[in-house]
Amino acid sequence: MITLLTIFHVIVCIFLILVVLLQQGKGADWAGAFGGGGSQTAFGARSTATVLSKATTAAAILFMITSLALTILISRPGGSSVIREGAKPQQQQQQPAQPQGQQPQSTPAAPTPGKK
Repeated sequence: MITLLTIFHVIVCIFLILVVLLQQGKGADWAGAFGGGGSQTAFGARSTATVLSKATTAAAILFMITSLALTILISRPGGSSVIREGAKPQQQQQQPAQPQGQQPQSTPAAPTPGKK
């Protein structure tokens, strides 16, 4: 259930990003406020909702619903979580015994005759 909802959530996220990027900017409407003409209102003409703005609203609502649903499903009691279970102590692995090799001599070698 969580996997399907997560996949649907990702699809809604991608759709929301695309719909927002496809919309026209509102920068041209600000020209009316500074005498740019074309509009009789202070902040631009008020347009009816386009298909893209309706799709943006619908995608945003779906995004919020799927986000809340995922949060509720993941945090419900009985689910397994690393945070709830806490850290498990690591088991000490026994290291193999070091082979007893030749011990280095601690006494210095005798000086060779003829060298000073």
